[in-house]
Amino acid sequence: MEYVILVLGFTIGFYMAWNIGANDVANSMASAVGAKAITLRQAIFIAGILNIVGAAFIGSHVTDTIRKGIVSPDVLNDPHVALVGALSALLAAALWVSFATWKSLPVSTTHSIVGAMIGFGIVTGGFSVINWSGLGAVVASWVISPVFSMVIAFVMFKVIVRIILSRPDPVGTAFRFSPLFIGMAVFVVIMSFVFKTPLGKNLALSTPMAFSSALACSVLFGFLGKRLLLWFRNVRTGEEGAEGIFRRIQIGTSCYVALAQGANDVANAIGPLALIYFLVTTGEAGQTVPVPYVLLVFGGLGIAAGIAMGGARVIRTVGERITTLSNTRGFSVDFAAATTVLLASKMGLPVSTTHAAVGGVLGVGLARGLEAVNFSVIFRIMLYWVLTVPMAAFTSMLLFKIISRIL
Repeated sequence: MEYVILVLGFTIGFYMAWNIGANDVANSMASAVGAKAITLRQAIFIAGILNIVGAAFIGSHVTDTIRKGIVSPDVLNDPHVALVGALSALLAAALWVSFATWKSLPVSTTHSIVGAMIGFGIVTGGFSVINWSGLGAVVASWVISPVFSMVIAFVMFKVIVRIILSRPDPVGTAFRFSPLFIGMAVFVVIMSFVFKTPLGKNLALSTPMAFSSALACSVLFGFLGKRLLLWFRNVRTGEEGAEGIFRRIQIGTSCYVALAQGANDVANAIGPLALIYFLVTTGEAGQTVPVPYVLLVFGGLGIAAGIAMGGARVIRTVGERITTLSNTRGFSVDFAAATTVLLASKMGLPVSTTHAAVGGVLGVGLARGLEAVNFSVIFRIMLYWVLTVPMAAFTSMLLFKIISRIL
């Protein structure tokens, strides 16, 4: 019977990975597509490849049995209950993300699996097994992530307007300041890689070492980037103007977010699957379980399939339906989202890349005035954020009862 659960686990795990790809691809590619830095087809291809690479080569080979420590590991003492619970949680999270994707709305896949595990914990151990302060931190992230990112994106875009776009020669000014903006993007990317990806955490660089290395690389790549930009003569003399310079920087930041997405989000699908796999093969599980390399590749392929088959819906919502994006605005969004996730995580605050990306888009929209933002879309998105944890928890509880009677 356990092997039947294992087969179901692989099937539902792939389904969850598919949904992660379809929904979370907007985090990395929505602003680039909305700003027309790349086409939708190019975004899907690039994100698919980078997510596989991120999952397979940067993803963690160890995962927590209970995501975010919000549910007590005591609920895993009975191997059969743990198997059914992990299966129920995985399917519940996948169904909620799938529903949100069908509605073309971005939700946090991490919060979905957290909510599903909470439902499993309640139905097996009662409310006492829930770490309510940890859940409160998740709720706080609904405000922290988008507000942080909104403010940073607003300020960044206003700075770009002030020192570049409002000048008599915006193209020449953009070239003159390009090392600064390229360097800032590189700095945040390197710091995020060190502190926010499993491979970076394994390197265990100290904060001063990471800071100095990122600073040195940002200066180097800032001036190298300016040299490369000079090769694209259409940027300087063609119709793209100053926006064309930020277009190329934005593509780079979007690619990093896609790579990091594969590394980090694959755990949302493969974490419960690894637990199921470990329970079936060994009969027990601790605080963490090993993740075989084949599972990381499996998850990466699932994410890529979701990006290819369903990613367009949420990309269009975030990239086109909240506000009109240009390359400078898109760069501001990417920079704000990456900076928010980095700063908040270093401060020990819970964040969601999805929430940060939407907050960044809202920020650059507000920089142009209230009339530039489609608040009806924003309110719908926020409603789904609030519903994510309870809906995933309720669905997980229901599925646990059903599956327990079948298996």
